[in-house]
Amino acid sequence: MSLKAQLEAVVYAAETPITVEQMVQLVKESAIAEGAADEADVKSRVRAALEELVADYGGPGHGIEIRQVAGGYRMSTKPEQHEMVRSFAKSLKPPVRLSLPALETLAVIAYKQPATVPEISEIRGVDSGGVIATLLDRKLITTAGRKQVIGRPILYKTTKEFLMRFGLKDVNELPSMEEFEKLVAESFQAELIPTEDAAEARETESLQAEEIAESAAQKE
Repeated sequence: MSLKAQLEAVVYAAETPITVEQMVQLVKESAIAEGAADEADVKSRVRAALEELVADYGGPGHGIEIRQVAGGYRMSTKPEQHEMVRSFAKSLKPPVRLSLPALETLAVIAYKQPATVPEISEIRGVDSGGVIATLLDRKLITTAGRKQVIGRPILYKTTKEFLMRFGLKDVNELPSMEEFEKLVAESFQAELIPTEDAAEARETESLQAEEIAESAAQKE
């Protein structure tokens, strides 16, 4: 991959403006392997490649540009495209936030589809009927007929909306069950930390209040 392509990918992926120094450190080994004499030469090549990228994206054929911002470089939409981007942003759906039971249920359906509520509940070990309505409402699952057994329970499967929300081409791109469980665990651990901190703070405040009340009673 060319140096220019590497820098383009890095600037695109960076959430904050990335500096020339950061880029030099990222590409130094590959640049030296391709003939750069030393770090100063790498820096010179990085600056030259950046200038080319800025010029390329500055042309009328691109709706985005690479700009110097806060001491670094970042990609942004061109001013003349701001109205179009605002219209697009307004059309976006809010992010899907699901409870842990809903995520577990969705995972079972995704991996075992089509599946009935009794089958899902058996796998999870708890009744899953309550979260099915939520997943249907979010259009992440849909009905897939009825299973040809006594009672003919409804079958459920994932939808195109599910694939779009999770960035999948099809269900064959689902990660392994172990990887999925790890991702869910990490996600909820991150969300639980503030809650635990808040609970600890409330407990501390409660203990302080009890100490103050006890002190006041002793004075009386």
